[in-house]
Amino acid sequence: MEWIVQLPVLFFSVIAHEFAHGFTAYKRGDDTAYLSGRLTLNPLPHIDLIGTVVLPLISIFNKLPVIGWAKPVPVNPYRLYNSRKDMALVALSGPASNFLLALVSAVFYKIFLSFGFLGYDLTSTLLMAFGFGVIINLALGIFNLMPVFPLDGSQILMGILPDKWLAVYEKHIPYGMFIILFMVITGVIKYIIFPVVIFALWLLAQIGIVITAG
Repeated sequence: MEWIVQLPVLFFSVIAHEFAHGFTAYKRGDDTAYLSGRLTLNPLPHIDLIGTVVLPLISIFNKLPVIGWAKPVPVNPYRLYNSRKDMALVALSGPASNFLLALVSAVFYKIFLSFGFLGYDLTSTLLMAFGFGVIINLALGIFNLMPVFPLDGSQILMGILPDKWLAVYEKHIPYGMFIILFMVITGVIKYIIFPVVIFALWLLAQIGIVITAG
C-alpha cells in the first residue's frame, strides 16, 4: 500500500511546483495568479482531474514513478517584464522547485536514517515519505522538462528558440497532450525518466545518501 504514502507526497510536490510558477511570475511583474487566489499552498484550487487524479493512478497501475501535475496557474505573459524570456523563467521555476524538494527530502532522509529518534514505526514511515519525496520530485522535474506541450520544457523552448524554429516547433501543440498520455500508457516514459532518476540517486549515494523508498 505504498501509494498511501506516495499520493500525499505527489500532491504536495505538484502544488509546490505550481506555487513556484505563480511566485516567479509575481516577482517578474505578473500578479494574475495572486489575484485569482492561486498563489497558495492550499491544494483545493490546484486540483486537476487528469494531472492530479488520472495520471497518478495510471502511473501506479503501470508501476511507474508517480507523476502528474496540478492545474496550471494563470500567467499573463504581457504583464511580465520580458514576455518571452520571463515565461521561460516562470516555466523553469517549476522543475527547479521539484529538484530543490528532492534535495531537501534527501537531507531529511539522511537525518532520520542516521538518528531514528522517533521510534521504529514513525521513523520507517518518515523514511518512506522522504524516500518517495526524493524519487517523485526527481521524476516530476525530469518529466516536466520534456519539450512536449503543455509541459514546462515546451515553454522554456518557446522562450529561447529563434523565431524561424519557433513556428515549426509550435505545430506539435495540438497533439501534445496525446503524446504525453501515449508515453505514459505505453510505458515509454520510463525509458526517459528512469535512467536520469537512477543517475541522480547514484550521485546522492556518492555523498553518502542512499535512498530506498519502498
